[in-house]
Amino acid sequence: MTFDNPDFHIVYVLTNEAMPGYIKVGVTERAIEMRMRDLYTSGVPVPFECFRASLVPKSKNVEKRIHSAFRDVRVNANREFFEIAPERVVDILEMVEVENLTPDMDIVETPEDVAAMRKLEKRAERFSFKMVDIPEGAVLTHAKDPEITCTVLNNSKVIFENQEMSLSAAALKALVSLGFNWTSAQGAQYWEYEGRLLKDIREEMENS
Repeated sequence: MTFDNPDFHIVYVLTNEAMPGYIKVGVTERAIEMRMRDLYTSGVPVPFECFRASLVPKSKNVEKRIHSAFRDVRVNANREFFEIAPERVVDILEMVEVENLTPDMDIVETPEDVAAMRKLEKRAERFSFKMVDIPEGAVLTHAKDPEITCTVLNNSKVIFENQEMSLSAAALKALVSLGFNWTSAQGAQYWEYEGRLLKDIREEMENS
C-alpha cells in the first residue's frame, strides 16, 4: 500500500518480545507490513509486533512531536526507541488518526519465528501476582478494551471466560476476540490493575 496524499502517512508503534519495556515509534510511507519486514534483520532475534499503525495528516510533524513529548524516556537520541508503555503513545495518535491500519495478523516469516516468540513469551510469563501484591479475586481489565476482564485465581493463573489459564493465554484470547490474529502476547503488557499495566507495576516495584 502507498498513499497518494504526500501529507498522509503511517505513524507506528512497535513492540518486540526480545525488548520488553521498550517500543519503537516511527513513520513510514509504505504499508506497515513492509516496514516491519525491513526492521526484522539478522540483528533482531524475533519479529516486531505492531501495537498501532495510524494513518495521520502531517505525519512527519506528528512523529516529531511524539518523539519530543517522550524525549525523557528516549533510549538514544539517534534511535526511535522509548522506555514507555505503548498505550501512552496510542492516546496521542487517536486524537489525530484518520484510519487505524494496525494489522490483524503477526508478521512472521517462518515457524521458527513463531517458536522463538513463544519462547520469549514463556520467559516473560514468570510474572507472579505476589511480586506485585495483587490478591486473589482481583479483577484485571484488558488494555485494548476495558470491558474485557479476567479474575486472579492464584499466584500465576487467572479465570477468563470461565476457564483457568495463564495471563498471556488470556491476553492472547482476548486479542483474538478483538480481531487480532496474533500468535503470541505477553500478558503483563496487556492486562491492567486499577488502571495501571501489570508490566509497569512490576517495573516500579523492582526499581523501588
